[in-house]
Amino acid sequence: MTLDFALILFIATVVCGLLALFDRIVLAPKRVKAIAQYESQVSQSREEDLAALKKVPVLVEYGKSFFPVLAVVFVLRSFLFEPFQIPSESMVPTLKVGDFIVVNKFSYGIRLPIIDQKIIPTDELKRGDVVVFKYPVDPSLHYIKRVVGLPGDVVTYTRDKRLVINDQLIDERFLKYETGSFENIALYEETLGDHKHTIRKLLSSNIREAQVFKVPDGEYLMMGDNRDNSLDSRAWGFVPDKNIVGKASVIWMTWPTPKFTNLPSFSRAGAIE
Repeated sequence: MTLDFALILFIATVVCGLLALFDRIVLAPKRVKAIAQYESQVSQSREEDLAALKKVPVLVEYGKSFFPVLAVVFVLRSFLFEPFQIPSESMVPTLKVGDFIVVNKFSYGIRLPIIDQKIIPTDELKRGDVVVFKYPVDPSLHYIKRVVGLPGDVVTYTRDKRLVINDQLIDERFLKYETGSFENIALYEETLGDHKHTIRKLLSSNIREAQVFKVPDGEYLMMGDNRDNSLDSRAWGFVPDKNIVGKASVIWMTWPTPKFTNLPSFSRAGAIE
Protein backbone atom coordinates (compact mmCIF):
# COMPACT_ATOMS: atom_id res chain seq x y z
CA MET A 1 0.00 0.00 0.00
CA THR A 2 1.37 3.42 -1.04
CA LEU A 3 1.07 6.16 1.56
CA ASP A 4 -0.75 9.28 0.37
CA PHE A 5 1.55 12.00 1.73
CA ALA A 6 -0.84 14.79 0.69
CA LEU A 7 -3.66 13.21 2.71
CA ILE A 8 -1.39 12.59 5.70
CA LEU A 9 -0.19 16.21 5.60
CA PHE A 10 -3.79 17.45 5.37
CA ILE A 11 -4.92 15.36 8.35
CA ALA A 12 -1.91 16.44 10.42
CA THR A 13 -2.57 20.10 9.60
CA VAL A 14 -6.26 19.83 10.51
CA VAL A 15 -5.56 17.99 13.78
CA CYS A 16 -2.91 20.52 14.86
CA GLY A 17 -5.17 23.38 13.84
CA LEU A 18 -8.06 21.98 15.90
CA LEU A 19 -5.78 21.58 18.91
CA ALA A 20 -4.63 25.19 18.57
CA LEU A 21 -8.22 26.37 18.19
CA PHE A 22 -9.36 24.31 21.20
CA ASP A 23 -6.63 25.90 23.30
CA ARG A 24 -7.54 29.41 22.15
CA ILE A 25 -11.29 29.03 22.73
CA VAL A 26 -11.47 26.69 25.73
CA LEU A 27 -8.19 26.14 27.57
CA ALA A 28 -6.61 29.61 27.39
CA PRO A 29 -9.63 31.40 28.95
CA LYS A 30 -9.64 28.78 31.73
CA ARG A 31 -5.96 29.45 32.42
CA VAL A 32 -6.55 33.21 32.55
CA LYS A 33 -9.48 32.73 34.91
CA ALA A 34 -7.52 30.36 37.17
CA ILE A 35 -4.59 32.78 37.39
CA ALA A 36 -6.90 35.72 38.22
CA GLN A 37 -8.64 33.67 40.90
CA TYR A 38 -5.30 32.56 42.37
CA GLU A 39 -3.91 36.10 42.49
CA SER A 40 -7.08 37.36 44.22
CA GLN A 41 -6.72 34.76 46.96
CA VAL A 42 -3.08 35.27 47.89
CA SER A 43 -1.19 38.34 49.02
CA GLN A 44 1.95 37.40 47.12
CA SER A 45 1.93 34.96 44.21
CA ARG A 46 4.67 32.41 43.75
CA GLU A 47 6.37 31.86 40.39
CA GLU A 48 6.07 28.06 40.56
CA ASP A 49 2.33 28.32 41.18
CA LEU A 50 1.86 30.70 38.27
CA ALA A 51 3.97 28.45 36.03
CA ALA A 52 1.76 25.48 36.92
CA LEU A 53 -1.40 27.44 36.17
CA LYS A 54 0.00 28.68 32.83
CA LYS A 55 1.15 25.22 31.73
CA VAL A 56 -0.35 24.00 28.45
CA PRO A 57 -1.02 20.25 27.97
CA VAL A 58 1.83 18.62 26.04
CA LEU A 59 -0.34 17.44 23.12
CA VAL A 60 -1.90 20.88 22.75
CA GLU A 61 1.51 22.56 22.94
CA TYR A 62 2.83 20.35 20.14
CA GLY A 63 -0.27 21.06 18.06
CA LYS A 64 0.13 24.83 18.50
CA SER A 65 3.83 24.64 17.64
CA PHE A 66 3.48 22.47 14.52
CA PHE A 67 0.33 24.04 13.06
CA PRO A 68 1.93 27.17 11.46
CA VAL A 69 4.71 25.10 9.88
CA LEU A 70 2.36 22.40 8.62
CA ALA A 71 -0.08 25.00 7.28
CA VAL A 72 2.64 26.78 5.29
CA VAL A 73 4.00 23.47 3.90
CA PHE A 74 0.48 22.31 3.01
CA VAL A 75 -0.34 25.51 1.10
CA LEU A 76 3.01 25.60 -0.72
CA ARG A 77 2.88 21.91 -1.63
CA SER A 78 -0.79 21.87 -2.60
CA PHE A 79 -1.05 25.05 -4.66
CA LEU A 80 2.43 26.29 -5.60
CA PHE A 81 5.43 23.96 -5.73
CA GLU A 82 6.17 20.33 -4.92
CA PRO A 83 9.54 18.56 -4.91
CA PHE A 84 10.10 15.20 -6.61
CA GLN A 85 13.07 12.90 -7.13
CA ILE A 86 13.61 11.11 -10.43
CA PRO A 87 13.59 7.32 -9.79
CA SER A 88 14.19 5.89 -13.28
CA GLU A 89 16.02 6.43 -16.59
CA SER A 90 12.90 7.01 -18.70
CA MET A 91 13.68 10.72 -19.20
CA VAL A 92 17.44 10.38 -19.83
CA PRO A 93 19.26 12.50 -20.94
CA THR A 94 16.95 15.37 -19.89
CA LEU A 95 16.52 14.00 -16.37
CA LYS A 96 18.75 11.46 -14.68
CA VAL A 97 18.24 9.10 -11.77
CA GLY A 98 18.67 11.07 -8.55
CA ASP A 99 17.75 14.47 -9.96
CA PHE A 100 15.66 16.47 -7.50
CA ILE A 101 13.19 18.66 -9.35
CA VAL A 102 10.60 21.30 -8.49
CA VAL A 103 7.15 20.97 -10.03
CA ASN A 104 5.10 24.10 -10.64
CA LYS A 105 1.59 23.12 -9.55
CA PHE A 106 -0.23 26.25 -10.74
CA SER A 107 1.07 26.19 -14.34
CA TYR A 108 -2.04 24.46 -15.65
CA GLY A 109 -4.61 25.48 -13.04
CA ILE A 110 -5.33 25.70 -9.32
CA ARG A 111 -6.69 22.40 -7.98
CA LEU A 112 -8.25 21.57 -4.66
CA PRO A 113 -5.88 19.35 -2.67
CA ILE A 114 -6.75 15.69 -2.01
CA ILE A 115 -9.63 15.57 -4.54
CA ASP A 116 -7.55 17.27 -7.30
CA GLN A 117 -10.52 19.19 -8.68
CA LYS A 118 -9.47 22.09 -10.93
CA ILE A 119 -11.16 25.28 -9.74
CA ILE A 120 -9.17 28.00 -11.53
CA PRO A 121 -7.77 27.30 -15.04
CA THR A 122 -4.51 29.10 -15.80
CA ASP A 123 -2.76 27.71 -18.90
CA GLU A 124 -2.99 24.70 -21.19
CA LEU A 125 -0.42 21.94 -21.54
CA LYS A 126 1.82 22.55 -24.52
CA ARG A 127 3.47 20.02 -26.77
CA GLY A 128 6.98 19.42 -25.46
CA ASP A 129 6.27 20.29 -21.80
CA VAL A 130 7.75 17.95 -19.19
CA VAL A 131 4.91 17.05 -16.86
CA VAL A 132 4.38 15.13 -13.62
CA PHE A 133 1.09 13.23 -13.49
CA LYS A 134 -0.66 10.43 -11.65
CA TYR A 135 -0.14 7.11 -13.40
CA PRO A 136 -3.55 6.23 -14.92
CA VAL A 137 -3.18 2.54 -14.07
CA ASP A 138 -2.35 3.29 -10.41
CA PRO A 139 -3.04 6.94 -9.42
CA SER A 140 -1.09 6.51 -6.18
CA LEU A 141 2.10 6.58 -8.31
CA HIS A 142 3.58 9.69 -9.93
CA TYR A 143 5.17 9.53 -13.39
CA ILE A 144 7.10 12.15 -15.32
CA LYS A 145 7.12 12.29 -19.13
CA ARG A 146 7.06 14.74 -22.02
CA VAL A 147 3.80 15.85 -23.64
CA VAL A 148 3.86 14.58 -27.22
CA GLY A 149 0.20 14.46 -28.21
CA LEU A 150 -2.48 17.04 -27.37
CA PRO A 151 -6.25 16.40 -27.44
CA GLY A 152 -7.36 15.71 -31.01
CA ASP A 153 -3.84 14.97 -32.32
CA VAL A 154 -3.05 11.96 -34.47
CA VAL A 155 0.43 10.78 -33.46
CA THR A 156 2.42 8.16 -35.37
CA TYR A 157 5.58 6.56 -34.04
CA THR A 158 7.18 5.12 -37.17
CA ARG A 159 9.13 1.89 -37.58
CA ASP A 160 12.38 3.89 -37.64
CA LYS A 161 11.39 5.67 -34.38
CA ARG A 162 10.38 9.04 -35.77
CA LEU A 163 7.41 11.10 -34.61
CA VAL A 164 4.74 12.24 -37.04
CA ILE A 165 2.05 14.51 -35.57
CA ASN A 166 -0.98 15.43 -37.67
CA ASP A 167 0.88 14.33 -40.83
CA GLN A 168 3.90 16.52 -39.98
CA LEU A 169 7.27 14.82 -39.46
CA ILE A 170 8.80 16.19 -36.27
CA ASP A 171 12.19 17.79 -36.77
CA GLU A 172 15.06 15.71 -35.45
CA ARG A 173 18.82 16.38 -35.72
CA PHE A 174 21.59 13.88 -34.98
CA LEU A 175 23.94 15.08 -32.24
CA LYS A 176 26.34 12.27 -31.40
CA TYR A 177 26.72 8.66 -30.38
CA GLU A 178 26.53 8.12 -26.65
CA THR A 179 29.94 7.68 -25.08
CA GLY A 180 30.87 4.00 -24.73
CA SER A 181 27.86 2.78 -26.71
CA PHE A 182 29.88 1.55 -29.73
CA GLU A 183 27.49 3.52 -31.96
CA ASN A 184 24.49 1.54 -30.70
CA ILE A 185 22.90 4.51 -28.90
CA ALA A 186 22.54 7.96 -30.41
CA LEU A 187 21.42 11.34 -29.09
CA TYR A 188 19.21 13.59 -31.21
CA GLU A 189 17.87 17.10 -30.82
CA GLU A 190 14.10 16.97 -31.23
CA THR A 191 11.81 19.98 -31.63
CA LEU A 192 8.31 19.76 -30.18
CA GLY A 193 6.46 23.07 -30.28
CA ASP A 194 8.72 25.66 -28.66
CA HIS A 195 10.87 23.01 -26.98
CA LYS A 196 14.22 21.84 -28.28
CA HIS A 197 15.42 18.89 -26.23
CA THR A 198 17.66 15.86 -26.46
CA ILE A 199 16.27 12.36 -26.92
CA ARG A 200 18.05 9.02 -26.71
CA LYS A 201 17.47 6.12 -29.12
CA LEU A 202 18.79 2.59 -29.48
CA LEU A 203 19.96 2.09 -33.07
CA SER A 204 20.43 -1.67 -33.10
CA SER A 205 16.81 -2.38 -34.07
CA ASN A 206 13.66 -0.78 -35.37
CA ILE A 207 10.15 -1.49 -34.06
CA ARG A 208 8.07 -4.11 -35.86
CA GLU A 209 5.33 -1.79 -37.03
CA ALA A 210 4.32 1.84 -36.77
CA GLN A 211 2.10 2.82 -33.83
CA VAL A 212 -0.76 5.24 -34.47
CA PHE A 213 -2.57 7.06 -31.66
CA LYS A 214 -5.67 9.30 -31.86
CA VAL A 215 -5.60 11.41 -28.69
CA PRO A 216 -9.09 11.78 -27.14
CA ASP A 217 -10.49 15.09 -25.90
CA GLY A 218 -9.27 15.98 -22.41
CA GLU A 219 -6.35 13.53 -22.56
CA TYR A 220 -2.66 13.57 -23.51
CA LEU A 221 -0.08 11.28 -25.08
CA MET A 222 3.09 11.14 -22.95
CA MET A 223 6.50 9.75 -23.91
CA GLY A 224 9.89 9.53 -22.22
CA ASP A 225 12.97 11.10 -23.80
CA ASN A 226 14.75 7.77 -23.43
CA ARG A 227 12.57 6.40 -26.21
CA ASP A 228 13.60 2.73 -26.00
CA ASN A 229 13.62 2.56 -22.21
CA SER A 230 10.40 4.29 -21.19
CA LEU A 231 7.12 2.79 -20.06
CA ASP A 232 4.74 5.45 -21.35
CA SER A 233 1.55 6.09 -23.32
CA ARG A 234 2.71 3.72 -26.04
CA ALA A 235 2.22 0.89 -23.54
CA TRP A 236 -0.55 1.97 -21.15
CA GLY A 237 -2.54 4.67 -22.96
CA PHE A 238 -3.42 8.31 -22.49
CA VAL A 239 -3.30 10.59 -19.43
CA PRO A 240 -6.56 12.36 -18.46
CA ASP A 241 -6.37 16.04 -17.56
CA LYS A 242 -7.56 15.24 -14.01
CA ASN A 243 -4.32 13.26 -13.45
CA ILE A 244 -2.01 16.21 -14.20
CA VAL A 245 0.01 17.32 -11.16
CA GLY A 246 2.11 20.11 -12.64
CA LYS A 247 4.93 21.23 -14.90
CA ALA A 248 8.49 20.12 -14.12
CA SER A 249 10.29 23.48 -13.92
CA VAL A 250 13.83 23.15 -12.58
CA ILE A 251 16.44 20.69 -11.38
CA TRP A 252 17.80 21.96 -8.08
CA MET A 253 20.24 19.17 -7.19
CA THR A 254 21.30 15.62 -7.99
CA TRP A 255 21.77 12.94 -5.34
CA PRO A 256 21.47 9.41 -6.82
CA THR A 257 22.00 7.50 -3.56
CA PRO A 258 21.48 9.89 -0.63
CA LYS A 259 24.06 9.14 2.06
CA PHE A 260 26.82 10.98 3.88
CA THR A 261 29.56 9.36 1.80
CA ASN A 262 27.94 10.55 -1.42
CA LEU A 263 27.18 14.26 -1.22
CA PRO A 264 24.62 15.98 -3.49
CA SER A 265 25.76 17.78 -6.62
CA PHE A 266 24.41 21.07 -7.96
CA SER A 267 26.19 20.85 -11.34
CA ARG A 268 22.93 19.99 -13.16
CA ALA A 269 20.86 22.72 -11.49
CA GLY A 270 18.82 24.75 -13.92
CA ALA A 271 15.62 24.99 -15.96
CA ILE A 272 14.17 21.85 -17.57
CA GLU A 273 13.86 22.16 -21.36
